Amino acid sequence: MHEESLLERIRRLEKETETGSPRDVSRGIRSVIDHLQRMLNTRQGSVLIADDYGMPDFTNFPEDDLKATAGDVERVIGQMIEKYEPRLQKVRVHFESKSGDMFDLRFKLEADMISPSEQGKSIPVVFETIVTSEGKVHVES
Repeated sequence: MHEESLLERIRRLEKETETGSPRDVSRGIRSVIDHLQRMLNTRQGSVLIADDYGMPDFTNFPEDDLKATAGDVERVIGQMIEKYEPRLQKVRVHFESKSGDMFDLRFKLEADMISPSEQGKSIPVVFETIVTSEGKVHVES
């Protein structure tokens, strides 16, 4: 496992003049966040090679049952990450209700990120994931 995607590693190697630089954990976390952001903002069915890649359309939240909708979104986000982001293990997604936030759904995403430099070790990570009423997903550390 690597902390960066293949294309990110190639871009970095093109920019670096010396080889053998130590791996940077924050670079790996940034890479994971970037991938989650792209993955969770891709609409399901828009990737020809994998019909289940991406998020279903959640733009029409049923207002009367926000808890059920939040539970569905939790489940989908967790399944997507487990299937398409191998750098994260033991993924837990929890809905976080904010009193003044009526139009966005906020989730706390906790996982263990595999440490590429130390075989068998993992780093606990926590991200805030926000699904807006327009269906846009933001991931922050």
